[in-house]
Amino acid sequence: MNIRNISLTLLLLFVMSMTNAQNPFFETHDTPHGTFPFDKLKTEHYEPAIREGMRLQKIEIDAITTNPAAPTFENTILAYEKSGELLSNTLSIFGNLQGAETNDEMLALAQKMTPEMSQHGNDIRLNEKLFARVKSVYDQLNASDLTPEQKRLTEKMYRGFVRSGANLTGEDRAKYRELSQKLSMLTLQYSQNNLKETNEYMLVLNNENQLAGLPEDVVKAAAETAKEKGVEGWVITLHGPSYIPFMQYSTNRDLRRELYMAYNTKCTNDNEYNNIENVKAIANTRMEIAQLLGFDNFAAYNLQERMAENSDAVYNLLNQLIDAYTPVAQGELNEVQTLARQTEGNDFVIMPWDWSFYSNKLKDEKFNLNEEMLRPYFEIENVKKGVFGLATQLYGITFKKNPDIQVYHKDVDAYEVYDKDGTYLAVLYTDFHPRAGKRAGAWMTEFKGQWIDEKTGENNRPHVMLVMNFTKPTEDKPALLSYDEVKTFLHEFGHGLHGIFANTTYESMSGTSVYRDFVELPSQILENYTTEKEFLNTFAKHYQTGEIIPDDLIVRINDAANFNAAYACMRQVSFGLLDMGWHTRNAAFDGDVRGFEKQAWAKAQILPVVDDACMSTQFSHIFAGGYAAGYYSYKWAEVLDADAYSRFRNEGLFNSDVAQSFRDNILSKGGTEHPMELYKRFRGQEPTIDALLIRNGINIQ
Repeated sequence: MNIRNISLTLLLLFVMSMTNAQNPFFETHDTPHGTFPFDKLKTEHYEPAIREGMRLQKIEIDAITTNPAAPTFENTILAYEKSGELLSNTLSIFGNLQGAETNDEMLALAQKMTPEMSQHGNDIRLNEKLFARVKSVYDQLNASDLTPEQKRLTEKMYRGFVRSGANLTGEDRAKYRELSQKLSMLTLQYSQNNLKETNEYMLVLNNENQLAGLPEDVVKAAAETAKEKGVEGWVITLHGPSYIPFMQYSTNRDLRRELYMAYNTKCTNDNEYNNIENVKAIANTRMEIAQLLGFDNFAAYNLQERMAENSDAVYNLLNQLIDAYTPVAQGELNEVQTLARQTEGNDFVIMPWDWSFYSNKLKDEKFNLNEEMLRPYFEIENVKKGVFGLATQLYGITFKKNPDIQVYHKDVDAYEVYDKDGTYLAVLYTDFHPRAGKRAGAWMTEFKGQWIDEKTGENNRPHVMLVMNFTKPTEDKPALLSYDEVKTFLHEFGHGLHGIFANTTYESMSGTSVYRDFVELPSQILENYTTEKEFLNTFAKHYQTGEIIPDDLIVRINDAANFNAAYACMRQVSFGLLDMGWHTRNAAFDGDVRGFEKQAWAKAQILPVVDDACMSTQFSHIFAGGYAAGYYSYKWAEVLDADAYSRFRNEGLFNSDVAQSFRDNILSKGGTEHPMELYKRFRGQEPTIDALLIRNGINIQ
C-alpha cells in the first residue's frame, strides 16, 4: 500500500471515529431515565449503528460458541439473552419510527438493510455450535436447579431456535435462509406500499354541495387538510379521522361509494404500490417455511405457540360465533335496510358504502345518539386525565408530563409514571394525531423493555409508546375525540399498562411478550369502562361549558352499547376466516386473490360483496404484522375480557384488590408462565363464551 492510500485509510478511520462519536446510538445519555435524545438523531446515524451492532453481536456469539466450559444457563442462555444490545437498541428506535415518523430516506434504508439484517439473524439462529449449547442446557432442565423463570426462558429459546430452522441440515438449511430473507423483504414492501398509497390519495371537493350532511368540524378539518396539501376546496383522505365521519354523514351516495372504493381497493391499482403479487408470495413463502419445518401449513406452525394450539380450535371458536351472531346480524341489517327504504324506495339495497351512513341514522333515531353529540365531552386533554385517572383509581399510579424528555415529533408528549409508593415505574410517550410519516391505525410498542439485573438487582424500567391516529384540533377547536376514539385510547393504554407493570428478570419475556391470543386481554378489558357512568363522570365534560356529561346521555350510551354488535362481531369473524384461509393452505397459490378472499370469508359476510374490493392487499395485521394465523385473537380476547371483567362488575369497578390481582397475576408476569395458568390464577376458572354472549345481548341456548 502506498503512502497516499495509507493516508486515505487513516483519514477514513478518523472520519468514521468522529461520526461514531457524534452518533447518539454510540453514546450513553445523561437524560431523564436514560431516554433517547431524539433531538440528536439523524437518518444517517442508523446504518453505522446497525452495522456496528451486528458486528458486536457476532463477537458475542463467537464468545459463547468458543467457550471451553460446559454449557450452562449463565454462559449460554443468559449470555445469548444479553447479546446484541446495541443492535436491539438501534432497531427499536428505527423500527418504531418506521411506523410513527418515517421518511423517504428511512424507507430506502429499510429496503437496503433488511436483507443484511435477515442474514445476520439467520447466521445466529442457524449457528450449529450455538444451538448445540442451547440444546445441552435444555436437555438437562429436569435435573437442573434453575428457577421456573429460567426454565421458561430456556424452553422459549430452544423452541425459538427449532422454529427458526436449527434442526435443518444441508439443502433444507440453505432453503430456509433463502425463504426467510425473501419473506422479510416481501412484508416490508407490502407495508411500504400500503403506507404510500394511503398517503397519496385525496378526494378533492370543490363544491359546497358536496359537503352536504357533514358536521361543521369535519368540514373545517377537510379545509385545513386542503390547505396543508396546497389545493383549493376541501380534502378527504383515507386516514380514519377523515374517512370515518365522511362515510357516516355524507348524504352524497356517489361520493361515499368513490371514497369506499378508494379505501377498499388500496394496493390493487395498476401502479407501483400494487400488492396482489406480494399477497400470493407472502402466503406461499410462509407455507414453504412451515412445511420445511415439518408442519402441514403456516397456521399449524404458528398456532403451536398460541393458546388455541391448533386450527381446529380456532375454527371452533369462529363457528360458535357465526352460529350465535348470524341471525342477530341479519336482523340488524334488515332494520337498517328498512330505514333506508323509507327514504330511498323499496328497491334500495344497502351496499357497504351505505352501511355507516344509514346505521348511524338508525342509531340516532332509536337512541337519539351519534358521535357528534358526544365529541364535545371528549376533549383530548380531559380524556387523557380520565384514562390516566382510571389507572390511578385502579392501581394507585400517577403520571407526570416531563418536557425535558426529548420526543421524536412536536405532537408527542412524554410522561413519567410513578407507582403508588412513589417509585419510578416507566416513561410513557403518547402520539395521537395522523400525519404523512405515520401509518394508519393505533398501537402500543416500546423503545426500551423491562428487565432486572441479576447481579445488582436493579430493575431497568421500560419506555412505552402509544401511537394513534385521532381527530386533530382545528384552528378554533381543540381535538374532540369520537366515542370510538376514546375506546381505542383505552385499548392501547391497556397494552401500555402491560408494559408499564412488567416485572420479570429477562427482557425477552417481559410485558407484552406473551402469546398473541393473550396479549389483547389487558387492552380489551379496559374498553368496558367506556359505558360506565362512574368512569365517564371523572372526565367527560363539555369543552366549552365545563358541564359533566348528562346522565341521560350516559343512559343512551348504554342503551346503544349493543347496537349492531352482531354485525361488528361478524365483521371481525370474517377477518379471522380470511386470515385462516390464507394460512391453512398446504399448496402454492397462484390464482385470483379477490376470488380466494370471497370464498374464504363467505359465510361471515352480511353485506353484499363488491367485486373490485380487496382486503388482502391492505390487511397489514396479517401480511406485515404479527397476526398471521392469529387475527382470531381479537375475538378470543373478547371472550377472556368479558369473563375477566365480570369479576370487576361483581366486586367493584374500581376495586383495588381485584386490580392488584390483575396486575400481579397477569400484567406483571409477561411470558414467564403459560397464559391459561395466569388467567385461572386471576379468575379462578377457565373462560367460556357465555360472558361475551351475555354482554352483547345474545340469547344463550
